[in-house]
Amino acid sequence: MVINHLNKLFVTHDAATILRELEVEHPAAKLVVMAANAMQEEVGDGTNLVVTLAGELLSQAESLVRMGLHTSDIIEGYKKAGAKALELLESQVCGNVDDVLLREKVIPALRTAIASKQYGYEDFLAGIVADACINACPSNAKGFNVDNVRVAKLDGESILSTHLVRGFVVARSAEGAVKHVSKAKVAVYGCAVDIPSTETKGTALIESAADLLTYSKKEEDVMEEIVGNIAKSGVNVVVSNSNYGDLALHFLNRHGIMAVKISSKFELRRLCAAVGARTLARLDTPTAEDVGTCDNVDVKEIGGKSIISFAQDKDDSKLSTIVVRGATQNVLDDVERAIDDGINVFKALTKDKRLVAGAGAVEMELQKELTKLAESSPGLDQYAIRKFASSFEVVARTLGEVSGFNGTDVVTQLEADHHAGRKFNGVNIEDGKTINAQEAAIFDPLATKFWAIKLAVDASVTVLQVDQIIVAKQAGGPKARPDQARDED
Repeated sequence: MVINHLNKLFVTHDAATILRELEVEHPAAKLVVMAANAMQEEVGDGTNLVVTLAGELLSQAESLVRMGLHTSDIIEGYKKAGAKALELLESQVCGNVDDVLLREKVIPALRTAIASKQYGYEDFLAGIVADACINACPSNAKGFNVDNVRVAKLDGESILSTHLVRGFVVARSAEGAVKHVSKAKVAVYGCAVDIPSTETKGTALIESAADLLTYSKKEEDVMEEIVGNIAKSGVNVVVSNSNYGDLALHFLNRHGIMAVKISSKFELRRLCAAVGARTLARLDTPTAEDVGTCDNVDVKEIGGKSIISFAQDKDDSKLSTIVVRGATQNVLDDVERAIDDGINVFKALTKDKRLVAGAGAVEMELQKELTKLAESSPGLDQYAIRKFASSFEVVARTLGEVSGFNGTDVVTQLEADHHAGRKFNGVNIEDGKTINAQEAAIFDPLATKFWAIKLAVDASVTVLQVDQIIVAKQAGGPKARPDQARDED
C-alpha cells in the first residue's frame, strides 16, 4: 500500500507504480529507479525484474567488498558476466511469434505478463488484450501504437464482465434526445455548436415589438439553415469540443441528429482516428472528406453510468477500447495496469518475435552457465562472476516465497534439474515443485529479459563506481524573510 505526496492511496504490486509514486531520496537508490524508468520506456514491462536484479547484484557486491575485494575487480567481473549473460540469452530462445496478428500465437506471452498482476484472470484478460491489440494493429505490425488501445473503467460487477469495444468509448451521455444511430456519419467540430457570435461588440437598435420578433426569428433561421445543411450532407452524429446551444439542440433533434460533447482535445483526436473524420474549426457544412463513418453509435447504461460507444462491426477498426469492470477503484486501477503490461508485451513482440522460457527457467540456466564461466576464469574477477551468477537465483527464490514455499528449497530443486539438462524447468507456483515452462506455455519476450539484464548491470556498475556521495544541503539557521521591506512602510 503506497500513500504518495498528495495523500493518494495505491494498493498494488506493480513495481512501476510503486517506484513512480515513492519519493526516493537516496542518490544510489535513484539510479536504480532511473533504470526501472528506462525499462518502462523501452519495453513497458519487467520493471520489477530490473529493480530486483540490480538490488541483488549490489547486495552480492557488498559481501565481496567485505571480503576485501576491490570494487574495480568487482566492476570488471560484472561487466564480463553481463556481456556473457546477454550472449547466452540468445541461445535460450524456445519459441517464436511468427505472426502477431494470430490470436493463439500471442496469447501465451501476454498470459505470463498479465498473470503477474492478476493471477487467476490471466486467460480471460489475455484473450481480450490479444483481440484489442490485433484489432488496432495496422497491416504493418511494426507501426502498432499502444495509444490505440484505450481502457475505460466503470466500477461495479466483477472483472469477468470486462469486455472489448471495437472502436471508441466516451464515459458520458448524449446531449440531445437521439440515443442510437446505426450506419453513422460523424462530423467533428472543434468549436461550439451554437449561433455564430461576432468577434467584435455590436449594438442592435430595436424600435418596435415587430423588430424584436424578427431579430430572434433571424437567429432561428440562421441556426436552422446551418443544421439543415449539415443534415443534407448525410451527417447523423455531430461531435463537438464545446457547448451546444438550446436552439442548435432543438434543430438537431428535429433532424434526428445525435449530439455528443467531448471536452478533451486528446479524446477528440482519438475519436477522429477511430472513425476517420477531420476536426472542423468552424460550424460549416462538412465535405465528404471531413465526415467519418461508424457502424453503431449507442448510448448504453452500464453500472448506473451512461457511456457512448462508437463501435465498428469490422475487425480492423483503428482503435480498441477495453471497458473494465471491477468492485472498487483500486481493483480497476490494478486491472488497467495488467492490461497495460499486456499491450506493451504485444508491442515488444512486434519488434522482436523471440520468446524465452518464463517461471525463472531462463535465469536458472544463465546462473548455471555463468558459474561455469567463473570456474574457468583465472583472475580475481572470478569471485565477482560467481556472485553475478548467483544473483539470478533471486527470480526463482522470489517466485517460490511469494507463492508460500521455501525459497531455498525451490532454488536447490531447480539447480538439480538444470544440471541434469532440463533447461526449460521453472518454478511451479501451485505446488512449489518444478515445471517445464515450455510445455506449460509460460513464455517471456526475449526483449524483456535482454533489457532487464542490461539495465540492471549498468545501474549496479554505476553505483559501484561511486567512491563517495556528497550531498549539497542548505546551511542551517533561520531563513531570510522576503517581505522584510514591507515592515518598514
